[in-house]
Amino acid sequence: MTDRAAADGAAELRRQIAQTRSQLGATVEELAAKTDLRGRAKARAADLRDRAGAMTVQLRSTAAQAGHTVQEKAKGAGHTVQDRAGRVRHTALDRAKGTRHELRDRAARTGEDLRHTGSHAEGAAPATLRAPVRFAARHPRPVVIAAAAGVALVAAGVLGRRRRWARC
Repeated sequence: MTDRAAADGAAELRRQIAQTRSQLGATVEELAAKTDLRGRAKARAADLRDRAGAMTVQLRSTAAQAGHTVQEKAKGAGHTVQDRAGRVRHTALDRAKGTRHELRDRAARTGEDLRHTGSHAEGAAPATLRAPVRFAARHPRPVVIAAAAGVALVAAGVLGRRRRWARC
């Protein structure tokens, strides 16, 4: 029994020695990894490259989405401006027709010449306002483009403010 107990004790000691050697090997590897500055720097650089690539993809998708949003808002604003310009045009034409009829009636009643009365009529739009309204009514595209540019500037300002707030 003593031989057997001694053999079991020796086997247990060998097992403990092997376990201690493997633990020491792992500890040495950990210490070597900590002192390997070049390897750690390369790993950190690779990690930062991956993060930068992910951020680039995210920023591009955000910019594309913002571009689409601005484009849709500009389109909507263009339609709104075009509708309003049409309504203003019709209102101006209706007022001009009313003023013209009123002037004819007044000229017929007073015997005045219509050409002389037209420039002094009450309620008639001044000449400085008639030309731009006529231009906008005949050529709506420049008005729509100017409105779209204005909307794009406003959207860019809003996005710039959001970015400034996000950084804070």
